[in-house]
Amino acid sequence: MKLLPTPLAGLQIVQTVSNADARGSFERLFCEQEWAPLRAGLRFVQVNLSTTAERGSVRGMHFQREPAAEAKLIRCVRGHAFDVAIDVRVGSPTFLKWHAIELRAAEPRAIFIPEGFAHGFQALSDDVQLLYFHTTPWTPACEGGLRHDDPRLAIDWPLPPIHVSDRDRAHPLLDDTFVGVQA
Repeated sequence: MKLLPTPLAGLQIVQTVSNADARGSFERLFCEQEWAPLRAGLRFVQVNLSTTAERGSVRGMHFQREPAAEAKLIRCVRGHAFDVAIDVRVGSPTFLKWHAIELRAAEPRAIFIPEGFAHGFQALSDDVQLLYFHTTPWTPACEGGLRHDDPRLAIDWPLPPIHVSDRDRAHPLLDDTFVGVQA
């Protein structure tokens, strides 16, 4: 496993090794010992599988506030997705900057998103599945979100966004009252 930094501090691309032979392949998705340089004692407490039916669909941009702030490890297990993380940490020099990577089931990589980031993605193929490992259980009272189409964020989606949930459309546009979240 190799951790590759991004322009946003703490946001890491995780390159895994796929061992393949005539039977198929095997990859280690997480190993606490190997991850110790990033964060000693990293512990995942919830695993979710997201399935998105149609190419162009957008989910996000979601985050959780304290006391339920969460880090996530996200891996594409079917299809192809444009995965976006936005820095929403109070006082961060990259506050409201975003970084995206393409995740493909056929490529051995994932993204580690630390606390204080909003996350979302766009399906770049039909029938996309993302596997999420979370450090904190989902806590509805602590959840928040940003609009995928907020002009202040100016996310450059590869396809015209379709099938955005009512909940995600209802997030307010950013204004000066949004100062971020504690991470």
